[in-house]
Amino acid sequence: MDIEYTFWQMLHLCTSPKVVYQHTKYHKQTKNQWARDDPAFIVICSFLLAVSTLSYCAMKYDHSTTHAVFVIISVLLIHFLLIGVVLATCCWFLTNNYLLEEAPNSHVVEQRVEWLYAFDVHCNSFFPMFVVLYVIHYFLSPLLVAHGFIPVLLSNLLFMVAASYYHYLNFLGYDVLPFLERTTFSCIPLALSSPFHLS
Repeated sequence: MDIEYTFWQMLHLCTSPKVVYQHTKYHKQTKNQWARDDPAFIVICSFLLAVSTLSYCAMKYDHSTTHAVFVIISVLLIHFLLIGVVLATCCWFLTNNYLLEEAPNSHVVEQRVEWLYAFDVHCNSFFPMFVVLYVIHYFLSPLLVAHGFIPVLLSNLLFMVAASYYHYLNFLGYDVLPFLERTTFSCIPLALSSPFHLS
């Protein structure tokens, strides 16, 4: 596992995600596949997610060790993996059925989006969302649990930023593929997630 490269990707997904997808093009040229061949990103992301969930449980929200373990497993299996598999499958299906570019002639080999690449795009998009909703939210939680307009506004703003950035990275992930057209359709959730509602 290339841990150093994984941390480099994680940093650049938060600061300059286009650089990460430029490297995805190089990966395709050298390895002849769009998807990662190294599980380090998923392993490190799962570890960070488990640590942050444990921090929430230890902070004050839970005192039972058994329940804390259950929460960590459910966050890893449901929030990250299961929802990721569902979203990746939906994007994989939609891109392969509706966004593939028409081949100019019959001699061109038809290319399709790999399912593993769709899952990689989800993982890439999930990481900055994790930073906002699990890390930044954790440090701001003493303010966010207070009553009043400002904590509610800040909470909603954090969720809006995280959801918008997730969809933006999702768009970048599919926009880099040269055999897809009309990838701007993947920006539709950006329009839906940007107006936030105070609850």
